[in-house]
Amino acid sequence: MPLPPEKPQPDWDPRSGAVLADQIAAYDAMRRRCPVAYSDYLGWSLFRHADVVRALDDHDTFSSAVSSHLSVPSGMDPPRHTAYRRLIERHFEPRRVAAFEPPCRAISADLAAGLEKGVEIDLVARLARPFAVRVQCAYLGWPAALHEPLLRWVRRNHEATLARDTEAMAAVALEFDGYIGDLLAERIAAGDAAPDDITTELLRQEVDGRPLDHDEIVSILRNWTVGELGTIAACVGILAHRLAADPRLQRRLRDEPGLLPAAIDEILRMHAPLVANRRVTTRAVEIGGRRIAAGERVTLLWASANRDEAVFGDPDELRLDRDPAQNLLYGSGIHVCPGAGLSRLELRLVMEELLQATRWIDPAPGREPTRAIYPASGFSALPLLLS
Repeated sequence: MPLPPEKPQPDWDPRSGAVLADQIAAYDAMRRRCPVAYSDYLGWSLFRHADVVRALDDHDTFSSAVSSHLSVPSGMDPPRHTAYRRLIERHFEPRRVAAFEPPCRAISADLAAGLEKGVEIDLVARLARPFAVRVQCAYLGWPAALHEPLLRWVRRNHEATLARDTEAMAAVALEFDGYIGDLLAERIAAGDAAPDDITTELLRQEVDGRPLDHDEIVSILRNWTVGELGTIAACVGILAHRLAADPRLQRRLRDEPGLLPAAIDEILRMHAPLVANRRVTTRAVEIGGRRIAAGERVTLLWASANRDEAVFGDPDELRLDRDPAQNLLYGSGIHVCPGAGLSRLELRLVMEELLQATRWIDPAPGREPTRAIYPASGFSALPLLLS
């Protein structure tokens, strides 16, 4: 006989000092102690690989429609999700991603060449964040004048999300809408002379036999920007930190750069750049021995699932021969990241150029990195010494 729905009582506090001091270690401990756990802040959290995959595959029970605001297509379920997803995938076709390699390499090389040698630098401030915003703007066709405003916007968005400050979150969203509104107005006014870029293409595309409306275009571009700027910056910091902390790996990748793609995916499996995604239950469900009622918030902890001993053995063992299908770095199922190929290209190129521009990467003597805190991952400051 199924268990009755539980009246949730907190199993943990994801905003406690102990958790935020080392999120990865805290999630590892929860996965072993209480793999399906309730908190007032995150609702029900799933820590195990199998439970996360089950939720990803069962979108009838674990709905992505978690927000009261339009979120295209990540906040949609089939059949509504399907048409939008098909439209968005066109912008990440392999030929388009391959064509972006020259400008992406130029950005990577320019930033890597500008890094000072022999003095302490913050790699997050000097490389990770500028790289993320420059490649995002280049891919979408946005002007360089947006680089600094977008960096400030990402910081405010993170602060508002962490605080669950709905008023601040609304203000941040409105600010971003203003940036996009200006870009769209310029392209509409230019008509046939508008720049040939993704933003212009979205103005000319249709879904269900009609043009995308303004709110849909803004939502698509907002989702891309939030996902790209935060996670790519986190990835670069995580990867550089690992190279500095692991001299044997750094030497191997300098000697065999062809191993970079596998090494990047594996390092980011171990230290997730994206902590979690949300779902909401459409009906009562039992998972991991816990009975979750309909209408409950569910958090999928990528940062734990990708370190599950039941799948990966020792989660801290870096192996370049793992089955890539097990790695949830870019998600799984119908919501798998459509830009995974682009992200892999960007990360490979920036790491190639960082290694090419340096003889060695060391931790800054006597200095510790500052860990980012939920909802961010990676490092908010990463002091390194380059030679």
